[in-house]
Amino acid sequence: MFQTKNLNLKMGKVLIIGAGGVGTVVAHKAAAIPEVFTEIMLASRTKSKCDAIAKKIGDNRIQTAQVDADNVPELVELINSFKPDIVINVALPYQDLTIMDACLETGVAYLDTANYEPKDEAKFEYKWQWAYQDKFKNAGLTAILGCGFDPGVTSIFTAYAAKHHFDELQYLDIVDCNAGEHGKPFATNFNPEINIREVTQKGKYWENGKWVTTEPHKIHKPLNYPEIGPKESYLIYHEELESLVKNFPTLKRARFWMTFGEEYLTHLRVIQNIGMARIDPVKYKGVDIIPLEFLKAVLPNPGELGENYKGQTSIGCRIRGLKDGKEKTYYIYNNCDHQNAYKETGTQAVSYTTGVPATIGAMMYLKGLWKKPGVFNVEEFDPDPFMEELNQRGLPWHELHDVELEL
Repeated sequence: MFQTKNLNLKMGKVLIIGAGGVGTVVAHKAAAIPEVFTEIMLASRTKSKCDAIAKKIGDNRIQTAQVDADNVPELVELINSFKPDIVINVALPYQDLTIMDACLETGVAYLDTANYEPKDEAKFEYKWQWAYQDKFKNAGLTAILGCGFDPGVTSIFTAYAAKHHFDELQYLDIVDCNAGEHGKPFATNFNPEINIREVTQKGKYWENGKWVTTEPHKIHKPLNYPEIGPKESYLIYHEELESLVKNFPTLKRARFWMTFGEEYLTHLRVIQNIGMARIDPVKYKGVDIIPLEFLKAVLPNPGELGENYKGQTSIGCRIRGLKDGKEKTYYIYNNCDHQNAYKETGTQAVSYTTGVPATIGAMMYLKGLWKKPGVFNVEEFDPDPFMEELNQRGLPWHELHDVELEL
């Protein structure tokens, strides 16, 4: 009887790939839940980064390893030696497919926070990962896509709204505000290469059954954010829109808004105008270099911004639709304080809000709550147990009913 009880309590082993700000948060959070994450390994291209994170967490909770996430045989060797139940991919989006291939080869579940994009083209699309559906299904393995905050929690917020508050979702606006100040003239809140590629692309939104494309930052307006106030918000394209309009086909319009300060946008325009945002190689002293990769090397490390970061993020969904034949509005959001995130994990709130959901998603899998063969975006699972964990793990959410949405 005692042995059976222990078997029931046993959860699983997790391999975290990526030792940036988000990987740091996932390692901290997973280590704090030993009843779920029985063994943890943190791996990246630079093992010393993993060792530093493990040392800070202490208690020998984290094993570390070196791995090149572009190299499938290396990944397979590491996975086979550690034998995790799930791999949490918080490396670069370019590496999603190699890590998925390694998971298929080793028979291990997969989870990430950002969709795949080719290294040589700033293109955000789920088609490459959705193409793995049959492979994962036939292998009896689960792949969970986009389990950060946006994408991730914003998609789960949408699913929660559809389940509990609406008969029909019609209009969705995801709003992302970072009202924090880090004291640097210019810095990105996550990997500069990915961040700059994301925010310099053309805007795109869904309306009346088709995609509408706009010039970068052309559409903008001030929006009021809880505890923050009005902030100029810009319509940009974000990957969760693609899966949400597919999984909630009643949506007549779906958009994504993000705040940027005027100084940030000025720096961004200069970076683009002088060619430093280019992702094609240029010759310098006889050597091919990618300007954006060089820029990343000289910009502040996002993982080291936390100590002096003050203020809050506010991310949520503003939804309009029908309930019992009547129009209803609904706003669900989370505010996260940069200083609180730093005190707990040594990272700023942007890393924290991505790392906590990734940890919870892996927990959902290990508990058997989000476990089915195939490739799934997070809104395709039951949102309720995930929403409960958000409140317990440092990202409490708030809801406002029948309010002015401003959009």
